[in-house]
Amino acid sequence: MSRSGDGYHHGNLREALERGAMALLETQPANEISLREVARAAGVSHNAPYHHFGDRKALLKVLAERSMAALLESNRAAGGVGDPVERLRRIGHDYVRFAAERPHAFAVIYDPAVCVPGQPTDTMAPLIAAEEQLVGDVVRDVLGEDADGAAIEALAAASWGVAHGLAQLAQAGHLTLEQALAAVDAFVDRAVPAR
Repeated sequence: MSRSGDGYHHGNLREALERGAMALLETQPANEISLREVARAAGVSHNAPYHHFGDRKALLKVLAERSMAALLESNRAAGGVGDPVERLRRIGHDYVRFAAERPHAFAVIYDPAVCVPGQPTDTMAPLIAAEEQLVGDVVRDVLGEDADGAAIEALAAASWGVAHGLAQLAQAGHLTLEQALAAVDAFVDRAVPAR
């Protein structure tokens, strides 16, 4: 039965559906969210999400895109300005904290069934590129303008890999958040050349 008489009446329906889905993602894994639940969260008929997402996989892609945008925004704010080494440290801390505080959002970003490696959506691709550039730019500042491109790329990949691994270990309960953050510090303190 349609709920058009008692539900959503105005504004951007797709945005309302996405907001509802993101609210659900705060408390449950993406693979457990149904289009019917999204409709309920947005206060619309159970068929409404199908008109905007087509199927559940399309919804999961949107959740991954919105989550990646939130991670990028958070990392940019953390990286801000100041000493490059401290910016790199803050980005690493922020990455780990994001995973700890928003585990389901973090998980959907890296779900290979949702964001197929090497085949990001048109929306996801520039977000990934911006995240890579953010870390690469900070690493370039850390190593100096004369740094070799291969060295910049290697340290950027290592920084991401360490932060990502620590985030997953903390998410799984193998490390506390404090231990993971201390490990980020240890990596930065030892991997970054003395200046």
